[in-house]
Amino acid sequence: MFLRHETIEKNVILMLVLTLITVSIGGLVQIVPLFTIESTIEKVAGVRPYSPLELMGRNIYLREGCYVCHSQQIRPFKDEVERYGHYSIAAESMFDKPFQWGSKRTGPDLARVGGRYSNDWHVAHLASPRSVVPESIMPAYPFLANNKIEYGDIEQHLKTLKIVGVPYTDEQVANAKADLEAQTNPDADTTAFEKRYPKAVIGKATPGAGITEMDALVAYLQMMGTLVRFGDLPPERLRQ
Repeated sequence: MFLRHETIEKNVILMLVLTLITVSIGGLVQIVPLFTIESTIEKVAGVRPYSPLELMGRNIYLREGCYVCHSQQIRPFKDEVERYGHYSIAAESMFDKPFQWGSKRTGPDLARVGGRYSNDWHVAHLASPRSVVPESIMPAYPFLANNKIEYGDIEQHLKTLKIVGVPYTDEQVANAKADLEAQTNPDADTTAFEKRYPKAVIGKATPGAGITEMDALVAYLQMMGTLVRFGDLPPERLRQ
């Protein structure tokens, strides 16, 4: 046996060939089974694509670099769960392209921020962070309340995401513009909208006419972490 090993170790080409064969076999064992399943992430009840307004808000979130200081991934450690809430599961980010897990935290994790504060609190915090959190080092974004969003192409936006795998229905695509406007108008008949996007927060964050970037960003923040009822999930779903 020793002589066989000695032969391999003294022959660089032979060792390289055998190494490549070993690595290839190991890689195939891991990769081939993935082609036999539809998705590596098991679907969880409640998880849905973003509403058009939430999607616009997420675009603003990315544009302003919020992900640099805020993660959206609660790790399964006692101190994290006690502070932020239930640890994150993969299904919550299955429609994110790209996902916003993050690699550092200058500010708190935002995975469960939805519903923790009112719309007014979010507006005040974004416009002047230290007015509500005195120790905050976050920059202010008061201009968001004055910038009207351009959403004439929102239908095309949903169509593009549908191409890359986000399961928007034809009905959601066709009603994209109307749904975006409905989410900021609590006086409108929002029955159809709420059916298409359960748990979406309806209401305008900023007063006045027109839908602003502040409205969109607040809608996105208010959705984070509100879709999944963790108490209803069996343990095997939570381990994904």
